[in-house]
Order: sequence, then C-alpha cells, then structure tokens
Amino acid sequence: MTDHAYVPFLQGSCFCQAVSYAVSARPILSAYCHCTSCQRLTSCPFVHTMHFDVSAFTWTHPEPHESRLDFYDNILKPYKRRYRCKTCGVGVASHNYNTNRVSIWGATLNRNEDGKIVGWDIAKPTAHQFYGTRMLDVNDDLTKWEGYESNSDHLN
Repeated sequence: MTDHAYVPFLQGSCFCQAVSYAVSARPILSAYCHCTSCQRLTSCPFVHTMHFDVSAFTWTHPEPHESRLDFYDNILKPYKRRYRCKTCGVGVASHNYNTNRVSIWGATLNRNEDGKIVGWDIAKPTAHQFYGTRMLDVNDDLTKWEGYESNSDHLN
C-alpha cells in the first residue's frame, strides 16, 4: 500500500462551514431532481443531487461529527436520513439505508475565487429526473426523465 495523501474528488460544506465533507469517487448519479420531496424539503423548484456509495463519503469537520449535525428521518421514506448543520440549518447530505448511498447537493460544493464549483467537470448533472412534477420548464440539452435517469420513461 502506498502512502500517498488522500485527495478527494469533491469537497463541500454548509453555508457557515461548521459542517464539511469529502467524497473519494465520481458520482453514481448527478442530476437535477424535480421530485416533490426535494421541492418541499428545500423550498426550491429543483435541486442538483449527486449520489455516491456510502464508502466514498466522509465528514471532514472536527469530531465528534454528531456535535455539529442535526438529522431527521423522512416520514414518507423512513429509510432516508437527512443531515443538516445545527448552526446555519443548511441540508448537507442524505443517507439512503436501502441503497447504502449518500446524496449531496451541488450548491454545497466548494467554490473557487470566481464562485465556480471546484470539480464541476465531475459534478456536472447529466439529466433532469422526476421532470413530470417540475414546477418550471428548463430549456437545456439535458435529457428529461419521469423518474431516475435510464430507469424510467424518457420525456424528451
């Protein structure tokens, strides 16, 4: 085993930076999600979500990690736990215990001095999912899906 420094693919944090994370793999899925759960949980028409195997995700803020995190379990999907910062309240990640995947949201990724997301080439969404429940039309070149990308009806 080599002794190279760990270099994550992507890093991010909440607004106040009290909670931070890193991922060590490319996303399994990166899409704009228009599902009604994301809309209601974020108060936004859609969210940029990225899914990773749980083994690729790590909290990077000081331990004990729980001291800075608040969580809640989705009453409609009790196998999903969402984590947010106790200080600023920003939702940072979600753990799906059925798939053993972690989701993070693109808006929490680190930015460079120009405000651009660091690692955008890795994080860039490839589709719109749950587009049938969209609150607004998005005129871009990404594919639109009724559910998850390539696992549901293609809408465009």
